[in-house]
Amino acid sequence: MKILLTGGAGYIGTELTHELLKNPEVQEVIIYDNLSRKNFNLFIGRNHLPDHRVRFIMGDILDSYKLRKVINEVDVVYHLAAKVLTTFSNDDPHLFEQVNHWGTAELSYALEQSPVKKVIYLSSASVYGDASVPMDENTEPQPRTYYGLSKHNGEKMIARLSDRLQTYIIRCGNVYGYSRSLRFDSVINKFMFDAHYTNRITVQGSGKQQRAFVHIQKVSQDLANILTHELASGTYNLVDKNLSVNELADTMKEIYPDLEMLFILQDRKSRTLFLNPDSRLEAISTYRPKTIAEELIAFSHHFAFVPSGFYK
Repeated sequence: MKILLTGGAGYIGTELTHELLKNPEVQEVIIYDNLSRKNFNLFIGRNHLPDHRVRFIMGDILDSYKLRKVINEVDVVYHLAAKVLTTFSNDDPHLFEQVNHWGTAELSYALEQSPVKKVIYLSSASVYGDASVPMDENTEPQPRTYYGLSKHNGEKMIARLSDRLQTYIIRCGNVYGYSRSLRFDSVINKFMFDAHYTNRITVQGSGKQQRAFVHIQKVSQDLANILTHELASGTYNLVDKNLSVNELADTMKEIYPDLEMLFILQDRKSRTLFLNPDSRLEAISTYRPKTIAEELIAFSHHFAFVPSGFYK
């Protein structure tokens, strides 16, 4: 079995590569990435990957010629490549649309004429927008950001292939946790860095806003398990915990007792999202459930040093 990972050198792709290589049926994992985030950690370090089963192709999701060529070599595609959500996600709507919508469209056109049997598209919980009531995979998406809209448009491009091959649309919560290709522009990861090295976190809004979160190891393991388990084509929510910023801060204070919180625009109404875990994905999950405190303590042990005067 040969597998293609678009955006495979990123935060999730790095961990998913390791998980896929645990499967002896996987003959080759092709990492297809333009390295636009300048993250080279997959390629270095002591945790060597088996060279004969991993191949890297420097390529852009919008390069239709190169994309078609590599897709014709594989059996399964994990589509992770995306322009990701950051604090300034609404600043460049064209780029979100170009990469997340039309890049996925290029992929779908290539898949139509390929031998690929299965495609797994990593979407986002952002497609739901926000709501004060719990939501699930049957909730109608109402994206409120350019990022969420572009990911929802990407979903439509993959869903139209469902009569030709197995299609999986995975709406992923906000990912956190240590990885060699760690992103520090996601909420919990940024908070952990700031808490550890500055003893202060900055909160936008009141801190009461909720988000749906999922640990990087659960994401990589659940995605890899789709390859080996009988699962019907469809749309799934990949989340683990729903937490408010204040709940996160309280947990971090258990690790960093003198942690300070700086509130900015405290009266501003922030988007909130509560997303129920999907029981269908939970049925194939091999990730051992842990508390957020356990996960963040483990995270803190990966930092290179403890600043002078800090106690843990």
